[in-house]
Order: sequence, then structure tokens, then C-alpha cells
Amino acid sequence: MSSPQRDAIAVEPRTSRSWLDDAVTGGGGTVVDADAASAVVWTHQSDPDGLATLLDAHPQLEWVQLPWAGIEPYVEIVRAHPDRVWTCGKGIYAEPVAEHALALALAGLRHLAAFARSASWTSPAGSNLLGAKVVVLGGGGITESLLRLLFPFHCHVTVVRRTPQPMQGADVVVGMDRLDDALTGARLVMLALALTPDTTGVLDRRRLELLAPDAWVVNVARGAHIVTDDLVAVLAEGRIGGAALDVTDPEPLPADHPLWTEPRCIITPHTANTPEMAFPLLTERVRENVRRRIAGEPLLGPVDVEAGY
Repeated sequence: MSSPQRDAIAVEPRTSRSWLDDAVTGGGGTVVDADAASAVVWTHQSDPDGLATLLDAHPQLEWVQLPWAGIEPYVEIVRAHPDRVWTCGKGIYAEPVAEHALALALAGLRHLAAFARSASWTSPAGSNLLGAKVVVLGGGGITESLLRLLFPFHCHVTVVRRTPQPMQGADVVVGMDRLDDALTGARLVMLALALTPDTTGVLDRRRLELLAPDAWVVNVARGAHIVTDDLVAVLAEGRIGGAALDVTDPEPLPADHPLWTEPRCIITPHTANTPEMAFPLLTERVRENVRRRIAGEPLLGPVDVEAGY
């Protein structure tokens, strides 16, 4: 039997994903059952067993498009199938996530959360982002957007990434081996990096205490980048200005967790990129990648199998 055509694309699982069907056809593809497909657009954000079953049953599937930028649930499957082409939502959610990160940074530095919680007129508080020493962990699309958004504030920005290379808008780019130096005295630290064994717990008590006493930490990446118990302790002791978290560890954060009542902490429930923001962006990524596959062009958002993101 001949191999399926390059334009024959499955969309699985078959839930209410008609908008992804439209993305496939918009790119020139044809939506077919997995048995007749040469590639699959996977729609579930966290069902590794389901994907493994699909791939085992359909060895002809050459390309797998994952839905989100973070692929932590699927890392082992990706590594178990290195012969397939893997892509994800890497980079497509950068703009809304960077915007949210900037909003959290300004809210924290400007003391807005504490003001909003007050029931009476309070004393002045807060500090400027203007001219601040900023450290961004991660060198991907979110960081690229952040650097552009930070430009008008004339900050001194250091980017810490796995592979140091110049980035437009960054004053300094260093490797993870220089992380301690970069953090020392920083007034704003923004986490926008992939979660890997090397970056899990990258901000612990020792590193949090390297920051300026009025520093804010903004996390729009993954909760496990920060050692939560260490953060709770440092905040309670007033050793940093505060933390603004769109992601937590554990997640969702239990209702009785001390971070909910910590006055130095702002929490948003993983809403830096909402479904309403994400669907149009993912639709365009799928459409473009289907077009590129049919045309034989490189696909967007390739997964680095070895790195795991």
C-alpha cells in the first residue's frame, strides 16, 4: 500500500476542534482519519498515554504538531520517537505572555496589589522600572518580546540562557554558569525559560537572597523553576520586594497555601495566555506548518529532541 500523501493530516483526539480542522484545510491540507494520515495535529495538552497509543498504532505518522509551547508531558514520548518530526507552539504565545509579564512587573514594583487590597488610605510606596537592573532567564520568543517591551524603560537587561548569543535589546547575554553574577543586586527577575531537569528549582533561597532587597520576581514560565517553600520563607522575612506568579508549584495552588495571603505576592491563575488569546495564534501556526509541510519547507516551532523543548 502506498504511503499517505503529505497533505493528509489527522486532528486527534476528535473533540470539539473544528477550528483546527479549518486551520489544516486553510494550509492546503485534508483532514483525514489517523489510518489514512501522514501527520497528526495533537489537540490534548496533557495526554501522553493517548498520544503514545496513537503513534504505536499508526507508524506511518511522520510529523506530530503539539498544541502548546511547553511539552513537559510529552518529553519522554518525543525522545522515544526521534525518527518523527516534532513541532510545538514554541514562540507563538510570546506576545501575550510577555505583555502579562510586564503588567505583573509594573504592578509589583508600583505596589499596586497592596494598594488594591487596602481598605483605607495608605502611605506612599513603590519604585520605578525605569533604569532598573533586570535579569531575564530564558532566550526564546517570550524573552524577545520582553526585550522589545522593556526598551522604553531604559533598563539594564541581562539575559541568561543555555546558549549565550547576542539578542537585540539585551545589554548582556550570559550562560547559566554566570547566573549568580547576573542575579546579584537585580531589582527585577523575569522567568521565561523551558522547564528541564537543569532549570527545575533554579531559583532557591540562596539565589533569591542574591537579589536587591526591593527586588521583584516575575514567573510566567513554569512553577517548578522556583523552590516554593524557599520563596514563602524569603517573602515572609521581607528579604525581597515581592513575587508575581502566573504559574506555581503546586498548580493549581491550594486554597490554604500561604502565598494567597502573603501581602508581597501577586498571583494570576496561569492566565498570561488565555484560550481566547491562544486559539487564533495556534490556528495560524497549524495553518502555516501544514502549508510548509506540503511545500517541503522547514516547519516552525521544531522540538529539540535532546534538549526536551
